[in-house]
Amino acid sequence: MTNFQVYRKTLSFSLLMFLVDLLMIAVVAGCATAGFFIAKDSDLAILGLIIGFILGIILVALINIFLKNRIKAAQIAMMTIGVNEGALPDHTFKAGFEELRGRFAKITVFFFVTNAIKGIFRQLGRTINKVGTALGGNTGNAITSTIDSAIQTLIGYLCDCCLGWVLFRKEENSAKAACEGAVIFFKHGKTLIRNIGRIFGMGFLSFLLIGGAFFGISYLIFAQFPQMFAELANEASKIATSDGGTAPEFLSNPTTFAVFVAAILGIVMWSVIHSVLVRPFILVGVLRNFMAAGKQDIPTEQDFALLDGKSARFAKLHNTI
Repeated sequence: MTNFQVYRKTLSFSLLMFLVDLLMIAVVAGCATAGFFIAKDSDLAILGLIIGFILGIILVALINIFLKNRIKAAQIAMMTIGVNEGALPDHTFKAGFEELRGRFAKITVFFFVTNAIKGIFRQLGRTINKVGTALGGNTGNAITSTIDSAIQTLIGYLCDCCLGWVLFRKEENSAKAACEGAVIFFKHGKTLIRNIGRIFGMGFLSFLLIGGAFFGISYLIFAQFPQMFAELANEASKIATSDGGTAPEFLSNPTTFAVFVAAILGIVMWSVIHSVLVRPFILVGVLRNFMAAGKQDIPTEQDFALLDGKSARFAKLHNTI
């Protein structure tokens, strides 16, 4: 199967996760609003809002653990089968959850060790950040920030690949398989580094096309309501100057304020659509390379020892096996 064929047959999982994301936003907003109005009559509205918000976060955490993580695992399970076996069942959505049957504990354990995996990648990535820090000044900070953002993006894909490896290595426990996944990346870095071009190239292209389109459409719509943005800019300027400061140009000028709001909407819409429609396609290609590298050279205890000395977090996770 081609990457696009695997992507197309597993896209239903992404769309369902998008609906779950909307549900989680609604839960947090609903709980906070309910807390505000329940406590309003007792003059504790702000406290009620905070308590409602915290309750919403707890409910969202449960939804994430028991629902969204399972959807994500089912999708990656099908992607893994697609890139490894070259075929997927006709009813991919149903088959994805069937693949997880009896493996709830294994998947749950993986998501609990995900933070450890992220920590391993971040710890090893700090060495790269020293390039920017060594330059010093604003330029050095900008380079460090850019490198760090790139590493964080790459980490997200690598964690998904580690989950694919955990699902592929059915006979191993989650912690050991996750350690194997971390080793695969660092042992085959030269092979997998080509994924960076795919990740950031397609990400930048989608940003230009999707973000640019929504920015343009939003601005054209906003341009039809100049009076509304004049009033909004005036209010924004009052808030910005409430402490005696000076309002920045993009807030005080109605035209630039409209451009600013359109840009924010463009970025938000790009982020949502990219995560639902574009990122899964990129992930299929990254996962294919990752699985191929891992299968041709499955990590051993000797490989684990090499990474133990480079990452204290990895050594700690390794010792739990």
